[in-house]
Parts: sequence; structure tokens; C-alpha cells
Amino acid sequence: MTAPFFLAADDAQRAAQDWYDWLAKEKRYSAHTLRAYGQDIAAYFTFLAEHLGGPAGLADLNTLRQADFRAYLNRRRQQGLSGTSLARALSALRGFHKRLNRDGLCDNAAISLLRTPKRPHSLPKPLAMQAALDVIDQAEAARDEPWQQARDAAILLLLYGAGLRLGEALGLHGRDKPKGDSLTVTGKGNKQRILPILPVVRAAIDDYAKLCPYAITAEGPLFFGARGKRLNPAIVQKAMRDARRALMLPETATPHALRHSFATHLLADGGDLRTIQELLGHASLSTTQRYTDVDAESLLRVYANAHPRNAAA
Repeated sequence: MTAPFFLAADDAQRAAQDWYDWLAKEKRYSAHTLRAYGQDIAAYFTFLAEHLGGPAGLADLNTLRQADFRAYLNRRRQQGLSGTSLARALSALRGFHKRLNRDGLCDNAAISLLRTPKRPHSLPKPLAMQAALDVIDQAEAARDEPWQQARDAAILLLLYGAGLRLGEALGLHGRDKPKGDSLTVTGKGNKQRILPILPVVRAAIDDYAKLCPYAITAEGPLFFGARGKRLNPAIVQKAMRDARRALMLPETATPHALRHSFATHLLADGGDLRTIQELLGHASLSTTQRYTDVDAESLLRVYANAHPRNAAA
């Protein structure tokens, strides 16, 4: 896999490509993360070519000051990057320079002095339990073909009933079809996790498999589109969009909101954070802890609406 580092000098190009290959082969980063990191470092070299008046080599990287790194991040901010994307761009930059330092190619301590841009504190936006069930029923009913009805129901139930990401559900192969009470899923960074599967979810997948007009093979996709190829995420996103409009749900009612709903409803029912972290495939517990904020927010809302002293006020 080749990344677009062509605006760097030859020695920096080779070092950047070695780092990129290491992320792909050794660290096993996902294609999405690789693409984002590659674009970040390509943007870094594009900025340096203009900033320094020519393609940057390893010697140039060694002389960069804190002000130069800040100027790069400011340029990305001017290009419209959000706080979250800026934090990712800095993470890519730090990782690249850390690799250069480890390989003895560049030792620039200035980058370690940069502060990570603040990320906006946004809470997950889950659906209410009944709304989550209604949107699945609505999306299923909107299809004319019975096999597509069964397919959409199975996919959305995987998101809500097992907490899968949409990409994880659509990335399943025929061999992954659950035969018992568990499902093996490959998540971010090609990390696998084993999830318990509710009988209703397994039954929905079985119903779809019986009706599917295409042969489900071990190496082929589990979920097919109308033309016999692996189902495109845009089809599921559109089905969810149509369902939320029919039910007059907010714009935040997306396929990913079903995964948020899975976690939030488990937590509200007494699930512990560590277990939910494992089910969701989060690398960090702090990511899962966002759901405690959601749960606390809903408790405060119930308290404000129901407490007799508040009602009297």
C-alpha cells in the first residue's frame, strides 16, 4: 500500500512509507485509520514544501521548531479541520516523528511540547428503547422484497442487539454466521472479539439466510445487495434515514445511534463498564465512560420531570 508522500524529499519519502507500512502490517491499523493518517502526513509535507520553499528532507525535519509545528496545525485549522480531526492529525505527526526517532533518522523534541487541541465534548445520542425497536420495524416494512426486509432487520438488530458498528456487520462473511450463542467480529485494527448473540438476533439472521437469493459461502459476504455484491453501507444508512423520517425521529437517529442505544440501555439495566467496553470493542475505558454521562443525564431529566418538589415549583 502506497501513501501520497510525493512532496517530501527522497529520504523523507522512504521513511514515511516505511512508517506507513509498519502501521499497516505490524500495528494492523484499519484501512480507514491508515487513509486518515496517510492524508495527515501528506498534508504535513505539502505544508512544509511551501513553508520551507522546497521538499522537506530528514535534515529539515530535525530543525523544525515548535512554531513550525504550530503553523502546520493552524493551516489545517484554516482548512476546516475540527478539533477532533486536528487531534488526530497531531497524533499522526507524533507517531511519525516517534518512529523516526526510534530508527535514528530524526530527533526533534519540539513536537513533544505541543498541546493536543481540545476535542468537543459530545455525548452519544441513543434512541429510547421503544424508538429503537420501532425504527427497525419501520425499516424492515419499507422494503418490497421479503429477503431484503429480512436482511435489513438482521443488520439493524446486530447493531442494537449486539452493539456492532455498521462496518463490522457488513464486513461479516458467510463463515461468521452464528451457529450457536456467540458471534466472532473483526473490529478496528483487525482486532477480534467474541460477542454473545441473543436468540432473536440469531433467528433474524437465519430468516434472512433462508430467503437470500444469493449463495452464502464461507469466504463470501453474509449480507448482499440487490446486485449480488457485498451490501453498501449507504443502503442501510438510507433505510435508517427513511425510517426516522417516517417516525419523526431526530437527525441523530442513525445506524450508529443503535450501537449507542445498545450500550446505554445495557448500562441503565445494570451492566458494568468493563463488560460493555469489551462488547463494544473499545480500546480505552474512557471511551466507554461517555455512556455514564448519558445515563446520568437521563436520570436527571427523569428527576426534574417527576420529583414532587420540582413539580410544585
